[in-house]
Amino acid sequence: MQSPMRMRARVAGLVLGLLAVFAGPGAAQAEPSPTTVGDVTAFAADGPVYRLTAGRTEARVSFVSPEAFRIELAPDGGFTDPTGADIVLPQGRPPATRWKDRGDRYELSTSEVTLRAYKSPLRFALHRADGTRLWAETQGLTWAGDRTTQTLARGSDEQFYGAGMQNGRGNTSHRGKTVEVGVDYNWNDGGHPNSVPFYLSSAGYGVYRNTYAPNTYVFGDPVTTTAREQRFDAYYFAGPDMKDVIGQYTALTGRPFLPPVYGLEIGDADCYLHNANRGERRTLDALKVADGYVEHDMPNGWMLVNDGYGCGYEDLAETAQGLQQRKMQLGLWTEDGLDTLAEQVRAGQRVAKLDVAWVGPGYKFALDGCKDAYAGIEANSDARGFTWAPESWSGAQRCGVQWSGDQAGSWEYIRWQIPTYAGASMSGLAYTTGDVDGIFGGSAPTYTRDLQWKTFLPVTMTMDGWAANDKQPFRYGEPYTSVNRRYLKLHEALLPYVYSYAHEATRTGVGLARPLVLEYPDDAKAATDAAKYQFLSGRDFLVAPVYQDATERDGIHLPKGTWIDYWSGRTYEGPATVDDYSAPLDTLPLFVRAGATVPMWPGGIRSYADRGPGSPLAWDVYPQGSSSFTLYEDDGVTRRHRAGEYATQRAEVEAPRSGGGDVTVRIGASRGSFDGKSRARPYDFTVHTGDAPSSVRLDGRTLPRLSGAAAFAKAPQGWWYDRDDRGGVVRVKTAALPTDRAFALELEDTAAVGGAVPGAAAAAAAPAGQELGAGTPGKVAVDVTAGSRDATDVTVSLDVPAGWRVTPAPEVDRIPAGTTRRVEVEVTPAKDAKPGEATLTAAVRYGAAGQLRTAVQRFSVAVMPEPPAGDVWASDLAWLTSTNGWGPPERDRSNGESGANDGRTLTLAGTEYEKGIGAHAESDIEVYLGGRCTTFTADTGIDDEIGGYGEVAFSVEADGKVLWTSPDVTGASATVPAEVDVTGARHVRLKVTDTDGSKSGDHGDWAAARFHCG
Repeated sequence: MQSPMRMRARVAGLVLGLLAVFAGPGAAQAEPSPTTVGDVTAFAADGPVYRLTAGRTEARVSFVSPEAFRIELAPDGGFTDPTGADIVLPQGRPPATRWKDRGDRYELSTSEVTLRAYKSPLRFALHRADGTRLWAETQGLTWAGDRTTQTLARGSDEQFYGAGMQNGRGNTSHRGKTVEVGVDYNWNDGGHPNSVPFYLSSAGYGVYRNTYAPNTYVFGDPVTTTAREQRFDAYYFAGPDMKDVIGQYTALTGRPFLPPVYGLEIGDADCYLHNANRGERRTLDALKVADGYVEHDMPNGWMLVNDGYGCGYEDLAETAQGLQQRKMQLGLWTEDGLDTLAEQVRAGQRVAKLDVAWVGPGYKFALDGCKDAYAGIEANSDARGFTWAPESWSGAQRCGVQWSGDQAGSWEYIRWQIPTYAGASMSGLAYTTGDVDGIFGGSAPTYTRDLQWKTFLPVTMTMDGWAANDKQPFRYGEPYTSVNRRYLKLHEALLPYVYSYAHEATRTGVGLARPLVLEYPDDAKAATDAAKYQFLSGRDFLVAPVYQDATERDGIHLPKGTWIDYWSGRTYEGPATVDDYSAPLDTLPLFVRAGATVPMWPGGIRSYADRGPGSPLAWDVYPQGSSSFTLYEDDGVTRRHRAGEYATQRAEVEAPRSGGGDVTVRIGASRGSFDGKSRARPYDFTVHTGDAPSSVRLDGRTLPRLSGAAAFAKAPQGWWYDRDDRGGVVRVKTAALPTDRAFALELEDTAAVGGAVPGAAAAAAAPAGQELGAGTPGKVAVDVTAGSRDATDVTVSLDVPAGWRVTPAPEVDRIPAGTTRRVEVEVTPAKDAKPGEATLTAAVRYGAAGQLRTAVQRFSVAVMPEPPAGDVWASDLAWLTSTNGWGPPERDRSNGESGANDGRTLTLAGTEYEKGIGAHAESDIEVYLGGRCTTFTADTGIDDEIGGYGEVAFSVEADGKVLWTSPDVTGASATVPAEVDVTGARHVRLKVTDTDGSKSGDHGDWAAARFHCG
């Protein structure tokens, strides 16, 4: 089934194609020869506005600020501006300017920049006040037909970013690439929804083409930037760095809006009225789904209750009230326009998702829709405007979230989305995201992996109703539900951090999700593919998602500085590349920058509404040198912050740059006021030191040292050192303290992150590919590597799932510095252990450099089912993995639609089969034989129901080696028998691959597939 959105886009494409066909003979003619602007024939100055005439052509330069200006060119001498007042906001008083005639050129200057206008022919070049050249045209502006082009010299190491949301790219350099800016309705890899005609250069400048016309940027040598219109209109920004340039661009076109706090929680979308995919339902049934979030203790901030073509609503006010009682807000999809928005908002609507069909000529209709929906929410309530839309344009950052459209969940989907959203931040789009695991396809593992990393975006949503199963985070059962809850709660805990960055975006234009190059412009790898599949969440978190069906992650680039594994506390010195990072299903590769001071909400809350005046505030501190963070707070919902009703509180940390010493955390007075502000609150601190302090003082008063976790939980205030938590942390809690007074926390005789003796900590690791059998004793290996000091009295223990048994390994007296010792621990999984991945945690306790320490490592082992003892059908075995090109692979049926068990009788060349596997290329099914089988047999081919279409090849792999490959098979081919020797094979994969580049009709059957064992 295809989304009506996609069908509508395809219809639009067909219409455009037909228009081209019927456009007449002229449509096939070559583009007219380009015309290049000629010599300057006249010059006039009027304050900050300068006119240059070149025959019939007119050019105009207007300065906006000391660092920004506009160049317009009218080939026929008549200036036009199709965007009017839609995008560019009113600016302040223009700067003081001056000009000089240098003979071959005019120089137009502010205190910061000089624009050179060469006379013969007219060409522009931009220089800083100190003479440094930022850019220069290699030829004058040109136009031909409906296109106008600027041509710039490219610097030897100049890198380029921006152009809005560019699917599958954007967080690394566009250098050498062609980038399209315009609507294409391609919401998959290579598409460019939510385009922005703005790009920026590592040379220190940015360019915004003030137009609704599509653009093409070719970042070759030279750089050519073209808009499809016979006029030129561009704003230029010069800045000391890329952040400053983004700030100038968003000062011109609008800063990102500040969402309500519930908008930063996950949202849920579905059709709850007459949903053909789900059977008869009513709008109030949304409350039953909302109850699922409550019952599973999962955050959820809002619900769209009519998200589906033809889906209306009823009982709106009652639905809104019910959601609010569950600490959620009502959202609606505006498929039918905004005529009833005022009434809907008064009934309780607080979120508006805009239809893709609203994209009119040149984006104006879509931009107006964003602004009108945003304003409509605010005009009819005291809430903040909050909209979502695909296919937006410059200016939309000030009124909504940019969402990447309809996609299908898969590992490939995760891969290309990673660079997309951080890349969009380079164009001032602070809130960009995609549906968790798409709206089609998907699986439990891909949903969980996708949700993990998207919790480090500021916004995200899960959408139901189009896939075979609903996609709430609690639908897949364990272990997925628990893992999803963990990450949703982590995002909720981090909302003070996320919300502070949201406020920062209203001042700077820079969003939370960032490419590495934005914070590390001098890093040699940050602009390259080495950093493509990772991003920064704010300045402090480096996120490297898992985008393959794997339990390890390779190629994680850490830039210069000290980085701490969020889960284990292990430290790394960058620049460095981390390979073989252990990432079982519940572990997102996540690193924290040394010096980070992260505000959090403790207590595992489900909703921001669980907070109240006097609720505790936590600070997660990674001390190194001097560092700080400014917390922003307001009521989170209304617009009163715009009138100054908000507060800020600054945390400052002083610590050694490395090694031992005192650590001081100063929390400043909260400045400002808003309704619901805490007048006093307790504080929790987690200080990652790696060494226990001799004492902890609060404003000079010694706090009691507590004996352990239980005592810490009961005490009103005090501290304890937890050696087992992430390499050693100091936990501190205070009684309620007035927020209008500053205080200082002093940790004496402790250390910067990494410990008093840098490098002394040992590291734990586990070899990949370890397997255990259900109910069968086996060995699990843990590798312990001593640091710069010997590790002594080393013990290794394992935390395992319930029902498993562990026999402690003998203690190791000493592991010499810099060496590795493998320790094997006997483990017996439960007899009923489910086949598949299981997560274990190794805790290595040891002494080093005079301290008792603990190294922790999470890793996965594969639990294997009991291997077959006799002949067995492949469709009767447990499938360890099963990926498929369309829907799930089927047991004893042909490949069906997107649901399970919806295929037909397996039929090849007129023969029907009772047993077998119905797949669709690309397909990969893994089974476990344990070395007990000798032969695999099957009849292979494309199912008769396809009617002669399709082309595929079949293959059998064993333990990583290809044992058999079929010839290419078409829908008209005869059945191809397979008889494959699998003697001694432990793991066998049955694969169906596409061979003609088109997956339409690629139904590949493994008919009568059988393993002969014994």
